[in-house]
Formats: sequence, C-alpha cells, structure tokens
Amino acid sequence: MTTKELVQPLKNLLADSYILMLKTQNYHWNVTGIHFHTLHAMFQTQYEDLFEAVDEVAERLRAIGVKAPGTFKEFQSLSEIDSEEIKTDSKDMLISLKNDHMKLAATAEKLIEAAQTVKDDPSMDLAIERLQTHQKHIWMLSSSLE
Repeated sequence: MTTKELVQPLKNLLADSYILMLKTQNYHWNVTGIHFHTLHAMFQTQYEDLFEAVDEVAERLRAIGVKAPGTFKEFQSLSEIDSEEIKTDSKDMLISLKNDHMKLAATAEKLIEAAQTVKDDPSMDLAIERLQTHQKHIWMLSSSLE
C-alpha cells in the first residue's frame, strides 16, 4: 500500500518530531531562573506529546508499507530542526522552541497536502492533529514571551 507521495513528508514529520522532542527534553532538564517551575512543566508536556507523536508517525509509515527511519543520523538528515542549537537562557529556549514548532507546523501542512493529493484520510487526520497541536504550542510559547 505504499503511497510514494506520502513517504517523504511522513519521514520529515517523524524526524522533526524526534529532534524537537530531544531538544525540548534537554530544555526541560536544564531550564533555570525565576520561571523554572512553569517552564519545566510546560516543556515536559511538550516533549511527552512529541514522544507520542513519534510513535504515531512511525506506525503510519509502517501501515503504508515503509520502514521507519530510526537512527539519530537519519533523523538529522531528514529534519529541518537544528539539533545542535541548544540555548541556555530561558527566553532563548522559548524563542528556539517556538521557531521549531513553526517548522513542524509547516512540515505537517506539507503532509496534509500530500495526503489530500492521494486521498489518504488516515495520514491527513494525523497531520491535521499534529498541526493543531503545534499551533497550540506556538501560542503557549509566544504567550510566555510576552
């Protein structure tokens, strides 16, 4: 059941989600300052969401008959998220994560377009759910910066 048009957008969504999960968890562990508790909790919520998304996207790849990438090297080559850009200031963390969620939202939109083209409702539903989640995270991160 491989649908060629879906493979690359799904792999990109998987890689972006994995890299951002790792980055968010790093920030969760290392955030400091007056807003520590709030940011620590928000970052945990976000990396846990990304952890679940990684599994859902990988399983969608398997459902369409494609092996899911599973190494950090593969994820780095497929992702738009900069895994090397690690911030230490909490405001910079918020900005970095906001920008990364914007990239992930764009990746989800590309998957929506591909799924519409081939009329793959399960992939479209997955991408729409991810888009909504990333838009919510963008809102929360932006609001924390005000």
